[in-house]
Amino acid sequence: MLEGWESPDVTVYLMAILGLLAVWQYYQMQIMAGRILAVDIFDRSGTRMYVYVTPHDDHICEVCASSHGRVFLPSQVAKKKFSPLTERCRRSSPCTGVLVGLYGAWLEARGVLEHLRKNAKKGGIQLSSEEVRALVNGQWERCISADTDRLGIHLIEAVSYEKINPEVSIGSYRYVINEVKEVRHLMCLVPAYIRLLQLLLRAGEEAEALETIERFEGRFPSTKRGPHFPSDESAGDHENEKGPTAERPVPPTVRLARSCNPELAHRVLT
Repeated sequence: MLEGWESPDVTVYLMAILGLLAVWQYYQMQIMAGRILAVDIFDRSGTRMYVYVTPHDDHICEVCASSHGRVFLPSQVAKKKFSPLTERCRRSSPCTGVLVGLYGAWLEARGVLEHLRKNAKKGGIQLSSEEVRALVNGQWERCISADTDRLGIHLIEAVSYEKINPEVSIGSYRYVINEVKEVRHLMCLVPAYIRLLQLLLRAGEEAEALETIERFEGRFPSTKRGPHFPSDESAGDHENEKGPTAERPVPPTVRLARSCNPELAHRVLT
């Protein structure tokens, strides 16, 4: 019955399998080296980790300040009750803080991502202020994720350098405001405007501060509302407002200016 059956030559098939394994191994090595941008078919955002940053400011509460540099996986951020803070913000009007998504293909970012994945069950990791600055000072412009991460890097840089080098922060905030186009970056706009205006007022740059306010009003008119529009709390505390004016809608310009130096803001607005 089996006299006419011949055993197939499996050598060709084995060689083909070994060839595919070699190509896959090479592909993995290129990803780890940051030369290839890996794409998850279930995640089109291009984000592999999130970094939470807050300005070094006297108006930032202890809880928010202590959360600066915390890093999370997308799976953690996607959870229903996720918060980058360890506790509730202690201010009546929320402190300024931004959660920045990165792909992170450059050397420093890959080290952070590897450490994060090893500690995923612990709820993420936390970088020191120096480590956050080292992250954005790496050779990110030379890696495959440069275009994906460019805006996020500028935002982290702006927040991290406010006290060390305000000029660097001002330049990075300008970049963020001018270049925000994707929906995922719209949440960065209001914090960028608020922090830029504050730095400009501190530096006495009243002309540019006024121009920034006008641009802010044009982008966020008081007659409209949206998911990424500023709330009353996002640009200042109004709990102490009393009398007839407390019921009137506060223009975005006034809300933005009140979050900064009131004296300088008054001179800019009058």
